[in-house]
Amino acid sequence: MKAIIPAAGFGTRFFPASKVVPKELLPVGPRPAIQWIAEEAVAAGADEVVIVTSPGKPQLREYFSVDAAWRGRLAGKSAAEAELDRLEKLSSKIVFAEQREQRGLGHAVLQAAPQCRDAREPVLILLGDALVDGETPASVAMAERSRDSGGASVVGLERVPEERVSRYGIIAGKARTDDPRVYDLTDLVEKPKREEAPSNLAVAGRYLLSPAIFELLASQTPGQGGEIQLTDAIRRLLAFSSVLGYRYPGRRHDIGNPAGYLDCLQSFRV
Repeated sequence: MKAIIPAAGFGTRFFPASKVVPKELLPVGPRPAIQWIAEEAVAAGADEVVIVTSPGKPQLREYFSVDAAWRGRLAGKSAAEAELDRLEKLSSKIVFAEQREQRGLGHAVLQAAPQCRDAREPVLILLGDALVDGETPASVAMAERSRDSGGASVVGLERVPEERVSRYGIIAGKARTDDPRVYDLTDLVEKPKREEAPSNLAVAGRYLLSPAIFELLASQTPGQGGEIQLTDAIRRLLAFSSVLGYRYPGRRHDIGNPAGYLDCLQSFRV
């Protein structure tokens, strides 16, 4: 299974810190946020993780490169050496793609298509500014639901207050009687007006999608904000493929803004 972490944004809400430190490298406990997210992808079964970055963020590549000098600096420090072993093992599964223009989430995902051309299973997409705290990682639970449903696509969901639905992709669908956390989707709407939202169930930072999503994104016209929206492509996927929604257990932390990041530091279990 292939996984994609879109991480090309400039983190302007963290400026001036983001001038030198990408928001994805801000620490959450002993590791940066993007390491937690990449490890979640591997735990869900990904054998390769594609990080989509931008030309102005070389620090991400540097973080996941093997640096022999650190092995000598950490000699005799068992806890630090264990962390280095953990990072190097993860780094062997990391590759990079570049998004040279900021044209939306769908466009960012599309940049990983060359690395995923041989994908036969659903492709896992984990947003680089969303950490999910729970006993079972959200992506692991979603992969299980996909396998139980014959390899169906799955989008992660959370309930949001009605006054905030205009900030998210919102789904229409019916909960299954055998598992009320699973929904058979009938539609998705990107950032609807409150009075037009089909529900208060928002797409929440995790996607497990058929490889057909790349073809759809390649022909996707710009949508909300003039950008290539992943939600719009998933809506087209619904026309010929089963897509499930899964209200995963645990709490999503939005670390894309300082307030959300501070909240994550106070409550994320490391």
